[in-house]
Amino acid sequence: MQNIIEIPLDVPDNMKEDYLENYKKATKGTGNLMLFAGDQRIEHLNDDFYGKGIDIDDADPKHLFEVAQKAKIGVFACQLGLISKYGKDYRDIQYLVKLNSKTNLTEPFSEVLSSVADVVEFKKETNLNIVGVGYTVYIGSEREAEMLKTASEVIREAHENGLIVVLWMYPRGEKVKNELDPHLIAGAAGVAVSLGSDFAKINCVNKKEFFEEVVKASGKTGIICSGGESQDKKEFLEDLSFQLENGIKGSATGRNIHQKSLKDAVLMCNAIYDLVVEKKPLKEVLLCIK
Repeated sequence: MQNIIEIPLDVPDNMKEDYLENYKKATKGTGNLMLFAGDQRIEHLNDDFYGKGIDIDDADPKHLFEVAQKAKIGVFACQLGLISKYGKDYRDIQYLVKLNSKTNLTEPFSEVLSSVADVVEFKKETNLNIVGVGYTVYIGSEREAEMLKTASEVIREAHENGLIVVLWMYPRGEKVKNELDPHLIAGAAGVAVSLGSDFAKINCVNKKEFFEEVVKASGKTGIICSGGESQDKKEFLEDLSFQLENGIKGSATGRNIHQKSLKDAVLMCNAIYDLVVEKKPLKEVLLCIK
């Protein structure tokens, strides 16, 4: 079922068709986004890709692209450099370029690695299927103001070029006593809509009252839940189903997909997509991953 897509006012008239096309590509016109996260090679170093409980397939960056190409996804999110290395062999993937990243060794500030202008030029030169950009903001960081300003500029420039935007919104810093404080996360969602983002990726607290607050706070910005650490497949999908039932607009999943073998990762990816985008019943989806 196609949803009516509201075009933000900062999308110029000559870019409205591009914005609509990119939004529909990413969400299949449903308003729900299934984001396969591949940005963690910088964010978490090699902790997520090699070690106990992680399939050896995941040691090679190529694995991410194999999964993204063979599975059903909305967008595959990763850095421009990674796309430049592998994108020529994986042209069927819909990409969302992560503009900033940091390792888990440093303070909560994520510097810009690529600009929107870089992405637009790269898209023209390569003709790759890039539909949007992503940017992380750490609410509570000592450099919060700098990230908020940059996020605002990213959204304006992306919309001016017909691209959709996903903000990673995480409370983090010395003044943040609890990064999973539901009230604080809802506040971060409110910041995302105030900046004009199309979607906001947050850490979710699986309680009905949390979703009631965060969905209201986010307004016209769609909330997508971070997948978090690897967990039992059935449990993960049950949690995701509960999130969707309570107004969440999608999932941003990395480890619960890519830490598996290619076969199992594709099955899990498809199951998540079936729940988020195709809106299939949980019982039907669970049958496909046994």
